[in-house]
Amino acid sequence: MLPLASISLIAAVFPCQAAEEPATAPESKTSAFNKKLSLQGITFQIHCKNQGSLNQLRITPKGLESDNSAITTEIDGSLTGAEVADLNADGSPEIYVYVQSAGSGSYASLVAYAANNKKSLTQIHLPPLADDPKLSKGYMGHDEFAVVENSLARRFPLYNPGDSNSKPTGKTRQIEYKLEAGEAGWILRIKKSTDS
Repeated sequence: MLPLASISLIAAVFPCQAAEEPATAPESKTSAFNKKLSLQGITFQIHCKNQGSLNQLRITPKGLESDNSAITTEIDGSLTGAEVADLNADGSPEIYVYVQSAGSGSYASLVAYAANNKKSLTQIHLPPLADDPKLSKGYMGHDEFAVVENSLARRFPLYNPGDSNSKPTGKTRQIEYKLEAGEAGWILRIKKSTDS
């Protein structure tokens, strides 16, 4: 069982949908998302029209020493939020963009980049949840991401056999990821998981 302080932290990081501030997420999935985030002298302008089930996400960095080229990528769903952080405390920020798919599952996905020594951006890879049969058991979407201290947290309801997509009867699982250097870039590796 989680201590009361941990439960309070989870509740503060993952508020109810109705309590989200418009600055963090668009009011509806059809509202355009346009936000500027800065950390450690680097600025990221994030823009997405959020029209239809497929959208173009544009991230424009400013302040990098070598390459400030905009990155444009197609996303499956709508952009719901973005955060800037330095999870590995290397003095260079990362940008984390949260995407929610259309449909009843509302599956979340992540688009993320790290500023390498404040020079250029490199993509951050999040392994698919399905790669871990234990952690993906009971998963049917409705997940959320948030930066929590020096980790990226992912939270979702757990479904028992026979549950409908709109009515999970299981617990809630939270997975915390740490940012590490991979073979060809950056990777988010599982730090711990808890069910509550």
